[in-house]
Amino acid sequence: MNQTLAVRTENLSVSFAGVPALDRLDLRLAPGKIHGLLGRNGSGKSTLAATLAGFRQPDEGRVLIEGSDLGTALEPYENAVVTSRICLIRESGDLVDAAAVKHVIALAASLRPYWDNELAGELLDRFEVPTNKRVQKLSRGKKSALGVVLGLASRAPLTIFDESYLGMDVPSRNLFYDALLADYAEVPRTVVLSTHLVSEVSTMLEEVVILDNGRLVTQSPVDALRGRGASIVGPVAAVDEFTAGFTVLAEERLGGTKSTTVLGDLDPVLLAEAAAAGLEVGPVGLQDLFVHLTAPTGASR
Repeated sequence: MNQTLAVRTENLSVSFAGVPALDRLDLRLAPGKIHGLLGRNGSGKSTLAATLAGFRQPDEGRVLIEGSDLGTALEPYENAVVTSRICLIRESGDLVDAAAVKHVIALAASLRPYWDNELAGELLDRFEVPTNKRVQKLSRGKKSALGVVLGLASRAPLTIFDESYLGMDVPSRNLFYDALLADYAEVPRTVVLSTHLVSEVSTMLEEVVILDNGRLVTQSPVDALRGRGASIVGPVAAVDEFTAGFTVLAEERLGGTKSTTVLGDLDPVLLAEAAAAGLEVGPVGLQDLFVHLTAPTGASR
């Protein structure tokens, strides 16, 4: 039976040529959930994904993988017991270009203890990936689709997709999202989706980790994160007075009307005050919160 895995990082740091890619990260990824790993390009997402999968050794701190069948928390780096339970699919593919697709599938089946060959076949058909073609002859989109097939059919207890579907067009990405949710429901596992396509995946995510310049911006359940932001719209003076005690993420003004996006919880008392002041209060989407929370220092808000 498949086992879900929990992930913990403690003071995790990785640098390249003295420049921090990850800076003292403390994370806990609960087992059996779909986690979003969000961040702008260069935020450290790929480095974190590779380190969680045991592809890279931390410079400081550690990664710990926990599961009921492991007996104790273990570090993944150079640990075959742990890495056999982890599948990382990267946008680069990590595929043998000279090999035919069918041979790539056969190799994965021989190496992955939780592999489902029937699922692999169904997905190859669904994504229309030709099995007799060599990988190097595939389009970028078909290479990405092959990576998705390898990740889903692995049914690894910890499956990480690091921007692996960026080469796919929108209909193909939607096929991937549907396939992931369907198979996740059938075989629960811990999934990490590293992406900046936040609006596309927001409805799938249960927990969110946001990185910026290698540091943790926030880690939160998606519903709780959505509840942290609100847009306040109304007369300029009334909006300014109401939002004075909040962290302002963005402001827009049109004539005498102002829209201000704030970070903070609006309880029923505050909502009643806003209504009494003639203000409209609306939700802020995950994409907008992500953009605001990772805006470069000094950017216009």
